[in-house]
Amino acid sequence: MQIEKYTVDELNHQQSKKHQLRFEGIATDINNVEEVLQKLSVFNIAIPSWALGTGGTRFGRFSGGGEPRSLEEKIEDVGVIHALNKSSNSISLHIPWDIPDNAAAIKALAAQNGLHFDAVNSNTFQDQKDQKLSYKFGSLHHVDKAVRKQAIEHNIEVIKYGKQLDSKALSVWLSDGSNFPGQLNFRKAFQNTLESLQEIYAALPDDWKVWVEYKPYEPNFYSTTIGDWGQSYLLSSKLGPKAQTLVDLGHHLQGTNIEQIVSLLLMEGKLAGFHFNDSKYGDDDLTVGSINPYQLFLIFNELVEGMDARGMDHATSIGWMIDASHNVKDPIEDLLQSVQAIKIAYAQALLVDKAALVAAQNNNDVALAQEILQQAYRTDVRSLVSEASLRNGGALDPIGAYRKLNIREHLIKERGLKTVATGL
Repeated sequence: MQIEKYTVDELNHQQSKKHQLRFEGIATDINNVEEVLQKLSVFNIAIPSWALGTGGTRFGRFSGGGEPRSLEEKIEDVGVIHALNKSSNSISLHIPWDIPDNAAAIKALAAQNGLHFDAVNSNTFQDQKDQKLSYKFGSLHHVDKAVRKQAIEHNIEVIKYGKQLDSKALSVWLSDGSNFPGQLNFRKAFQNTLESLQEIYAALPDDWKVWVEYKPYEPNFYSTTIGDWGQSYLLSSKLGPKAQTLVDLGHHLQGTNIEQIVSLLLMEGKLAGFHFNDSKYGDDDLTVGSINPYQLFLIFNELVEGMDARGMDHATSIGWMIDASHNVKDPIEDLLQSVQAIKIAYAQALLVDKAALVAAQNNNDVALAQEILQQAYRTDVRSLVSEASLRNGGALDPIGAYRKLNIREHLIKERGLKTVATGL
């Protein structure tokens, strides 16, 4: 389904007076409010195709109804999200879950919904139907060269599909690792991975990037071949300038200082971008900002500072994408919540008094530095995010609009109550 703009305008009109009072109240305290609004207006977060269906756990999965049954319906769902928040103008595909049978038609449908295609993602962590060799013991690091070759060819095939859709990046996450001591040789596994990635790297178009993701554990629990940002950075450095490290917020052990990792990767020009989510214990794939919104703000503070130091465009210099999957929420509502949380953290980071913070740091004034950061964090910037959405033609309250327009009910009526999204 597509949302008619007049329905969003009608809802905005009902909330306009209250919004205007809130916006004017904060705008008077911000000297560069128009600059902040401009940056918020052009900042977009890609939606992954696999997040549009109800997720699950190893114990079970509970369908929410009206799930997208095809790539076309996933594009339509992202179109709904973008129509409401005007901050989600791209979709990231997972191959082979979402192979475009007719690239021209898929691109036309995306354009009709105001969308383009973000990074394409390969899948060598599962065995697919009719697959000749198994990835049970790994893919790009596998001891069997034939298995490695199969995985390499799959990634090159993903690049081919991405080229047809005008994507510009290949995202690689490997489940390769070991569950028990002695299961594999760490050095050989890493060398095999590097050699495999070098073949994939050689197949990249000149204007493409390869994003190397890392994860400390799961599904393997003794070792992961690309287990942390250092191993990913080492691989991307050896591969060349078209390779960078992708940071997934859930792919860290408890207590990891993610904002420091971000700062150093930016400094070295090796930060590919983000997979946003939140976690309580590990890779929990929870709604962005639902557990630790202050950490999200601190990460964005380092992003804004680091990108400004390198003269980078906040909106386009690195990749921004959500990576989450839930079994108790409406997926579209969850994605709307996540985008709002990201925009809020970004807006707060834009309000940090950079000159005052640098002065406090240079004077070793620890208490003042903390106060400066928390002054920005404690500022209620929701009306700034709403104003940016309004100026772009989106809803003042995207989640409220989604509910008032009964979109899930419409999707269930169109698609049925027992549909299951492809790839799940």
